[in-house]
Amino acid sequence: MSDVTRILDAIGEGDPNAADELLPLVYEELRRLAAHKMSNEASGQTLQPTALVHEAWLRLTGNENVKWDGRAHFFGAAAEAMRRILIENARRKKALRHGGGQQRLDIQDVEIAAAASDDELLAINEALERFAVRDERKAELVKLRYFGGLKVEEAAKVLGISEPTAKRGWAYARAWLFREINSHDCGSKN
Repeated sequence: MSDVTRILDAIGEGDPNAADELLPLVYEELRRLAAHKMSNEASGQTLQPTALVHEAWLRLTGNENVKWDGRAHFFGAAAEAMRRILIENARRKKALRHGGGQQRLDIQDVEIAAAASDDELLAINEALERFAVRDERKAELVKLRYFGGLKVEEAAKVLGISEPTAKRGWAYARAWLFREINSHDCGSKN
């Protein structure tokens, strides 16, 4: 019977010191197993083989009721623990890339009326006056949304237009005003 098998049996029997004896015997083999698992991962992986070994070790020895049926069973469980850790890590990173814990928000439900600095309000007002010369109804829509805080549906009712027309008008007005304000900001800084 090898030392590893003897210590695994002692762990199964509840010996509290056995895990401390096991780690030095299996560490290098676990490290090789981790390095092999990591070699199959995409480049730029933030998890390192040493960290993978330590996390797997904690999972393997954290359960006091575990009983190992020899060396092969232990290393099979270690490989499975490492696989699960890598999968969890990949899922966590993917979730963060795709919004993580952020909540989706419908832009149409956002309250537009907000406090702005005096300079911002003046710039918006000047651009809105220029826009009103082009399209008075869309300028009214902007006033209702931005200054009045009305939702698109509410502003459409006030103006007596359909909701789709109000949505298109709002999108156009925002784009026009954004371009207009930015072009005037750039012009005033020169």
